[in-house]
Order: sequence, then structure tokens, then C-alpha cells
Amino acid sequence: MPPVIKSVGIASAVVLAGLSLSACATTDYVDEQIAAVNSRVSALETRVVDVGQRADAANAAAQSANSAAQAAATDARTANQRLDQLTTRVDSVEQRLVSRRPRN
Repeated sequence: MPPVIKSVGIASAVVLAGLSLSACATTDYVDEQIAAVNSRVSALETRVVDVGQRADAANAAAQSANSAAQAAATDARTANQRLDQLTTRVDSVEQRLVSRRPRN
């Protein structure tokens, strides 16, 4: 082989080897990237837990409000039943008063 071709072949091999090695990531670089991603994941996990706690608190408040509404509905039904009973009594008293003659 002529020396020029041999030199070009060696130079090509060195260039290809250099290019292929330069594309590899170092362990430190990978560790830095993983640490950045892990910190973001941890922050998101914290936010998810916070949102979960807020959702639980909102659910408890909604259940409490539902219980209060049901109690109010029961009280309203009771009041309506009493009103119906009183309406019947008032109507009968009014009819007795209308049927009486005046004392004049």
C-alpha cells in the first residue's frame, strides 16, 4: 500500500473514532440530567399529594354540607306537616265563627 493511502486510512479511522466517542454521554452528565428530572418529579409528587389532601378536605366539606342539607330538608318537612295540621284547625275555627250569628 502506498504511504498516502495508508495515511488517509489511518486519519479516517482516527476521525471516525473521535466522532463516535464524542457522541457518548459521560456518567457525570447523565447523573446531572437524572438529578434534574428527579427533582422535578419530586416537586410534582409533592403537588399531587397537596392536591389530593385538598380534594379530601373538599370531599369532607361536601359531605358535611350534604348532611346539613338533609337535616334542613327533614326540618322543613316537619314544619310543613305542622302547618298543614294548623291550616285544618284554623279553617274549622273560621267556619264555626262564620256560622254563628252576631250578638247585636
